Amino acid sequence: MKKLNLITALTVVLILIIVACKKNLDLKIIDPPCSFQYSDWTACSNNIQTRTYTSSPSGCKSTPPADSIQRPCVIPEVQIGTQTWTKENLDVATYRNGDPIPEVQVASNWANLTTGAWCYYANNTANGTTYGKLYNWYAVNDPRGLAPNGYHIPTDAEWTTLTTYLGGTSVAGTKMKNSSGWLNNGNGTNSSGFAGLPGGCRNYNGYFYTIGADGDWWSSSENNASDAWYRGLYHNNGGVGRYDSNERYGFSVRCLRD
Repeated sequence: MKKLNLITALTVVLILIIVACKKNLDLKIIDPPCSFQYSDWTACSNNIQTRTYTSSPSGCKSTPPADSIQRPCVIPEVQIGTQTWTKENLDVATYRNGDPIPEVQVASNWANLTTGAWCYYANNTANGTTYGKLYNWYAVNDPRGLAPNGYHIPTDAEWTTLTTYLGGTSVAGTKMKNSSGWLNNGNGTNSSGFAGLPGGCRNYNGYFYTIGADGDWWSSSENNASDAWYRGLYHNNGGVGRYDSNERYGFSVRCLRD
């Protein structure tokens, strides 16, 4: 009997302790982790890709960590010989340090530039989707850096290394031109993986020409105080042209991994 009374007393004490705990402790139910839904990564813009928060699972009470998430662009590359080239034309509107590069549309303004600038061919943003931006050489040469981190604009000698590896300037163009996109069946084999496209150019007076027919790419090397070296691919032959041009011209830009 005494043993039963002791058990009863201990039970009462335990109940009182539980009641006291419930009154004095702020007991919280922890929501299970939520798997937040985000959109697909956007196309690269200024070397950045973005994905945006879209929804949470039903019953999720947590707050998403961010309305959007950003990451550096994954830049498509191709190994050609000992060099690693980007497979697409540059399409940035800021220098490496984040400073903006002006977009200049008006022809007379372009013609008077002595500092870096870019444009889309014919000032049409749709052309940028395929061909990237056109840059004058002042942007290429700006000390703030036009190429993304880990890359640089190829020198004249580095362009020569590429064409030499591909068999010389008389035949390298066919191997560098994309297998579609060139006028009058002027496509290449793209056996190098360079995937060159005919993005045209903007001349020193600010006028556009030769889209679909020619593609031109700056080097980082000057020939003299007003002209710099570039390379050209053409729809009507399989060669690669090496020429110098006024630094106010707007050409496409490719990058080499450092």
